[in-house]
Formats: sequence, structure tokens, C-alpha cells
Amino acid sequence: MALDVVELRAFYETALGEVARRVVGRLLRARWEDHAGMRVLGMGYAPPYLDSFREKAQRVLAFMPATQGVMHWPLDSRSATALVEASMTPLPDASMDRILIVHALEFEEHPQDLLEEIWRILAPGGRVVIVAPSRTGLWARLDTTPFGHGHPYSRGQLQTLLQGAQFLPVFWGEALYVPPFQRVTLLRSAPAFERIAGRFSLPGGGVHVVEATKQLYRPVVRRAVRRIPQFVEPVLEPALEPDGAEPA
Repeated sequence: MALDVVELRAFYETALGEVARRVVGRLLRARWEDHAGMRVLGMGYAPPYLDSFREKAQRVLAFMPATQGVMHWPLDSRSATALVEASMTPLPDASMDRILIVHALEFEEHPQDLLEEIWRILAPGGRVVIVAPSRTGLWARLDTTPFGHGHPYSRGQLQTLLQGAQFLPVFWGEALYVPPFQRVTLLRSAPAFERIAGRFSLPGGGVHVVEATKQLYRPVVRRAVRRIPQFVEPVLEPALEPDGAEPA
């Protein structure tokens, strides 16, 4: 069951939510350093991660699914949010350069439809980043945060979804290694958790962070052709005739 926008906003107002925003946001900014002049879209509940792109990007939008609800964002300007059907967005083809999917894929009943819509509106050479709960992480096992709701994913499952929607992964990462507890000592040590785990590429992060680019052409699948032998008319041998028989 999808969380509503009030619950999501309340989480990011907590100390633990701020840690999640900083940790995931740092990784996201590292992947999208070249976003100046680009069109950026957040799908799901992305406002906590979009603020850092507003200054240089040409346009930044936040689309929120109908099952979640919508809120005004940014607070200091005209609203750039819209309530949409995730698989049918009101955007033309190839209209966005960067798309962030967060708090969306795990709640979708048909995630393949969402990714196919993202493929449609993503420009050639554009990039999409998916932030999804990891099946092996502690965050997915506790429902005290938004990442503990919905369907968590393994890397293999995300790989299958992306390939089915004609996306090519170019980066795989994990984040949120710090346990999801509202303890001051743990929250203060969050940077150390991320630094050590990232240095050694350890498994067990709370979320997958995968970046992918769209494939412009569908691959040609070579199928084995079953050859049917041609029919050859048999050569009929003359029948033996009994002795004394008159020719026909």
C-alpha cells in the first residue's frame, strides 16, 4: 500500500529523514554534476532531492502519483508539482533530460508500465536514476521509514525490469548503510557508515541507486529457424506382372 504525501513529508522532517536526504542526495549529485541547462523531473516523492538542481537546471518538475497525493513545491516559488497517473504523464516524447524515481517503483502495481513511460519521455542520451529499497537491507525490514513499505527489490529484479523497458544500466550503487533508528549516536556516525561501506563496496545498503540510459533501438533477436525438408516425389518402380498377363 502506498504511503500518502503527508507521511512522506513528515518522515523527511525528522532527523533520520534528513540523514536519508543527505546520503542519497550526495550520491545523486555526484552522478548528475553536468545538469546545467537540463530539464529535470522527479517521479514519486522527489522534492527532498530536487532542491539542489533548481539553480542550474533549465526546469525542475515533481510528478506525484494519484495514489500518493500532491503537495506544493517549492515552498518559496510557484508550484512545480502535478498529480499524475504514473504510466500516463502529460509530457511529450523525449522532453526530459534527467529523471529521478524515488518512493515510486516499490508502490507500483505494474512497474514495467512506469518504466516504459519513463523511456517515452526521456530524451536521447538522457539518464534516469532509480532509488529503490533493497531486499537485503535493514531499511526494508522495518516499517518505521518509507523504505520499509511497498515491494523491495534485488539487483537482479531491477536488472530485469530495466532490460524489459529498454534501459541500459551504467551505474550500480547502494546507500543508507546506517541502521534506521532515531538514535543520536547512530545519526552522527552515518557519514562514517557510508564512507567505509562505499570504499569497500559492501553489500547490505538500505537502498539501491541505479543509473541507466535509454536504448534507442530494440535489439534484433536471432531466432533459430526450423528447416522443413522439401518434399521429393518418390520414383515409382514398375510393378511386376505375372507371367502370361496381357499388357494393359
